Amino acid sequence: MNKLTKVGCSALCGSLAAIASANAGTLTVVGGADLTFTSLGQDVTGQPVGMGSNVTFKGSGELDNGWTYDLAIANANGGAFSAANATIDMQGLGKINVNQGNSGNGIAAFDDKMPTAWEESWGAGLSGGVQLVLGSGASQNVMYTSPTLLGTTITATYAHEHGVTDVADKGTKSANNEAGRSYDGTININPSLGTEILSGLNLFVGASTVEHNKNNATLNILFIII
Repeated sequence: MNKLTKVGCSALCGSLAAIASANAGTLTVVGGADLTFTSLGQDVTGQPVGMGSNVTFKGSGELDNGWTYDLAIANANGGAFSAANATIDMQGLGKINVNQGNSGNGIAAFDDKMPTAWEESWGAGLSGGVQLVLGSGASQNVMYTSPTLLGTTITATYAHEHGVTDVADKGTKSANNEAGRSYDGTININPSLGTEILSGLNLFVGASTVEHNKNNATLNILFIII
């Protein structure tokens, strides 16, 4: 994507000041347009020409204690708000990410490990009919990522109420369903031992639990491993 403009950005917010005061950072606007032509065989497609016009605001800076922060606010087609997240890099202590449910955290990061230009292996326009695992990543969540040691990275993700996304500051929101808290854990191993023998090896496993409350009495746990 092309960089459109760059402007000054002040400290992230008052909550970061509770950890350490933030120096002035930067806010960068990036975006792009893509064109598609979708053919569905014998089906009636109507207008097959599509165009994407996504824009993302990205910010970064450094706290007085040496920690750094990054933020991203994504707007989808037509300037509609899509998702936002902020990450605090605690250097050797790992990273903390606050995410407004763009399905990128927790076990959702393992939904399809085959990289393509369109993110998923089935591209765009045609559904693969696959029900993917979302876990806590589908809700507003907080994820901790450990430092990578011997090629191993561990994440722990928590969503206070599964199904809730995009809660404004000083606000609350309820999914109004039986779902309660959810927890995800993942381990990704990509060994780097100074040899090319294991360079292509990538092992990963993840688990997710979602609390379900029925009639304020029964607690059901959904447990998924991939």
